[in-house]
Amino acid sequence: MDLDRIHGWLSTDAYWALGRSRETVETAARGSVNLGAFTGDGSQVAYARVVTDHATFAWLCDVYVDRGHRGRGLGRRLAEAVVARLRPLGLGRVLLATQDAHEVYARVGFVPVTDPERLMVLGADSRRPRPAAP
Repeated sequence: MDLDRIHGWLSTDAYWALGRSRETVETAARGSVNLGAFTGDGSQVAYARVVTDHATFAWLCDVYVDRGHRGRGLGRRLAEAVVARLRPLGLGRVLLATQDAHEVYARVGFVPVTDPERLMVLGADSRRPRPAAP
């Protein structure tokens, strides 16, 4: 994976990761299953990252297709590759979040969460260090 290119994409053009540091991109990639699409000369043109325990759960994230290569079905093919990579694991749940690519993921089998009232997220303010008690 071309982490410099991936960092550039995510930190400057991906609404969910704007400003993400190079160190964070590298750390996240190191702890994840990474898939990419490449041209014949080896240039990376798309990326997807999967966070998983390889037994019960996975989260598909950081899916990005280079702007110059969009509209050619790369997003769908990358999503298909993710599904093919995860299917043998027999995971109970694979989740993702998307603002604008629902159709891409629906074509490979993703459906809306049927029980969103059961899902919760740790609030953003919980990531900030808490002041020490006096």
